[in-house]
Amino acid sequence: MAIQELLEITVKNNASDLHLMPGILPAIRVDGGLIYLNQYQPLSKEDIETMVFSLLSPEQKELFLTNKELDFSFGIGGGAYGNEGRFRTNIYHQRGVVTAAFRFLPPNVRNIEELHLPKVCHKFADLKQGFVLVTGPTGHGKSTTLAAIINEINQKRAAHILTIEDPIEYIYPSGKSVISQREMDLDTHSWSMALRSALREDPDVVLVGEMRDPETIAAAITIAETGHLVFSTLHTNSASQTIDRIIDAFSPSQQGQIKVQLAATLKGIISQRLLPQINGGRIPAVEVLIGTTAVSTNIREGKTHLIDSVIQTSQDAGMITLESSLSTLVLSGQISLETAKGYALRPEELMRMIG
Repeated sequence: MAIQELLEITVKNNASDLHLMPGILPAIRVDGGLIYLNQYQPLSKEDIETMVFSLLSPEQKELFLTNKELDFSFGIGGGAYGNEGRFRTNIYHQRGVVTAAFRFLPPNVRNIEELHLPKVCHKFADLKQGFVLVTGPTGHGKSTTLAAIINEINQKRAAHILTIEDPIEYIYPSGKSVISQREMDLDTHSWSMALRSALREDPDVVLVGEMRDPETIAAAITIAETGHLVFSTLHTNSASQTIDRIIDAFSPSQQGQIKVQLAATLKGIISQRLLPQINGGRIPAVEVLIGTTAVSTNIREGKTHLIDSVIQTSQDAGMITLESSLSTLVLSGQISLETAKGYALRPEELMRMIG
């Protein structure tokens, strides 16, 4: 079988992912659940190597064979970047054999309303400087949310938007902004080098695909501190946990300085989950933190344990607790109570809201 055939099936079934692993059937993920493609035979080691290597350039193949894993993306359907969408791909070894996971990225960048995100997310697109994070587990739409906000900036104002990604995911349509997209390995050798040179590239907005280490975090915060608008992601479960993760990434001797910088620059955190809807499809449940004076004070003074209380008592400022978002989805009949309870950080608070 050809890899193109499996990619087309992934797109036609509105699947988010395609998994290829030796010894089992190809599998796609639809609405959060894996479905095996029973019309095929289990894949052999040779099948997967043939399919995967057909997508790689000689340089990418050499990198993969050297490092045992590789992230890359490619477009499908023709055109320079693929007019039917893109796949963000990770190929890796498990039990000594080549395995692959493909994440499908639709061709059109959806807007905040289409993604069913709260209206407060528009405020982040209107910012001129500061630090905004989108957090949540892998596969729960962080990149898609960021793309919606970045594209709103692109459509609204003439800015230079610089993205540093591994790999490039969404390709943005023409708008008022100039957008430079840099891909790891293809356009730069490292996150640290790309971030060091970012300020010399005259950006207004910088998207850091992922903050993977203290150096990346420090560089992103410094760029925000110098008057730029910076967006990035972290794999954390809540706003307060995100702040703790950033601070704890540094040694005790550095944490005081990071608290001061983060308190001064943090404008917001969107922490999201994609939940299965009763009628099919998935919908986000979202916690939103806004960088108010109270939030800044608690960060600077090391009182991050109070952040959850600030979110609960600051709805007028646009903040949203995860439980409030979940209860709205339950009461509107979009998700089941069992689903909501499974994702709630404070189930008793959720039950109180539902009544």
